[in-house]
Parts: sequence; C-alpha cells; structure tokens
Amino acid sequence: MNFKIFAAVAALCVAPSFAIVGIGFHYAPNFGTSMDAVQNEHLLDLSASKDGSSLSLGSVDYRHGSFSGVQGFGIKVWVDFLPIIDVEATYNLQWGSYSSTLTLNGADGSVKEQDIELEFDGVPFGKASPKFIAMNGDLSITYPITSLPIIRPYIGGGITYYLSTPVMTTKFIKKYTDHLDGELKTAFLAGTMTEDQMKQLAHNLSEELQDDGLNTNLGGHILVGVRAKLPIIPIAAYVNGKYYFGVDYDSAVDASSFVLEAGVGFAL
Repeated sequence: MNFKIFAAVAALCVAPSFAIVGIGFHYAPNFGTSMDAVQNEHLLDLSASKDGSSLSLGSVDYRHGSFSGVQGFGIKVWVDFLPIIDVEATYNLQWGSYSSTLTLNGADGSVKEQDIELEFDGVPFGKASPKFIAMNGDLSITYPITSLPIIRPYIGGGITYYLSTPVMTTKFIKKYTDHLDGELKTAFLAGTMTEDQMKQLAHNLSEELQDDGLNTNLGGHILVGVRAKLPIIPIAAYVNGKYYFGVDYDSAVDASSFVLEAGVGFAL
C-alpha cells in the first residue's frame, strides 16, 4: 500500500504542472501614486456694470482634496507555448478619489460652497466624488528562472499602453468657466447663483471632465513574478512585481512606477 501511495505522489510530481494557457484576475494596487490637496485657489472675480463703472461682487475660489495610493484590479492571460519564453497580456484599472469644491465669496461676506460630484446614469448611488482613473495594457515576454514542478519564478518585460483621466484642477475649471453662457453665466459672474444653479454648474463641470478625453502614451515595464499550480488541478496563483517607465499622468498627480499584481486564475 505504501508503495502505491509513493508511486502516485511521484507520478504527480513528474507530471506537467504548468498549463499552456491561463486566464486570471488580480488585485493591482499602487501605493506610491498620490496627489496633493489644493486649498482655495483664486478662480475669478465677480463683478457687474453699474452707471458705466464696474462694481465688485466678490470672488470664486476652488479647492480639491488629495489621495495617497490608488486601488486597482486587473486581468491577465498567459500562454506558455514556446520552449524557452512565455507571453503575458495584462489589463489593469486603478483609481483614486478626491473632493472638489467651488466657493463663492460675496462682497457682503457671504460664502456659498458647492461640492462637485460625478454622475453616472443608470447606476444606484451613482453620485460620487471625482476620481483619477489610470488604465494600462501590458504585453510581456517572460523567461522562467527555474523548472520546478509546482512553482515557476520568472523575469521579463515588455511594452505598456497608458490611459488616464485629467484631474479637475483650477486650470481645468477656469477653462470651462471662461466659456459659460446664458443665465448660468450671468448669475455666476454676478454672484447671484441659486442652489439649483450651483448644482447645475457642478453637473456641467463633471460632464466636461468626462468628455475631455483620456491622456494616452506608450511606455514599457520590467517584471519579476512567480506562478504556482498543483498538478491536475486547473487553478493557478500568481504574484507579479512590475516597474513601469514612460508614465505620463496629469501634472497634478505624482506617479509611482511600482505596481503589485496578486491573483488567481483558471489554467488548462
């Protein structure tokens, strides 16, 4: 009996452990990427014309919050069909949230504040604070360091395509307010905006941010990782540490080059 058990275990150990094709889902945080807060930067002065002269009605300030580290998730597909090298394709989505507020300072000392929220149609609780969102697609070539039957450490690198959203900075807000028109512009410049008009302005700004388009650029990465899979069982676990170069986010964001990927997948 002991010999049969030993033979079965030996057969599993020498059987191929690593699949030809696999797909996995992973947690992909970047704890180093951050953005500093901006406190009440002057946006514009409010004024009206009276008897041929300009009458000051106050001013508008803008501020946004900070974030430290971004959360993220991703998907990876790997193919081990070549005798020496393997191929991986990865997509990661990461995000960091920050507050965003307009402050109207009246000439009489009154202060009105309006938080800017993004709205997503058709989603429950769809109002949320603005988010910096970064996405990247990686195509990697990896080289196995050893040929252990269960654990497969590897090194590699490849190309990366980066996409990211702009940040709602004072410069971004001013670009929009310079093109206001109609009753909203009149009320805004006169400092007489109602609560509904303030909400409409915040809504328009959130739409402008979403419509402004993504920043895109091409770069690369190097990686060190390990993948583990038991024989016969079609489940694999993996961890990758990646160093990215050529990252070009909004100038308000301090980008970190290191990303961790830890996940599990289905392997055949």
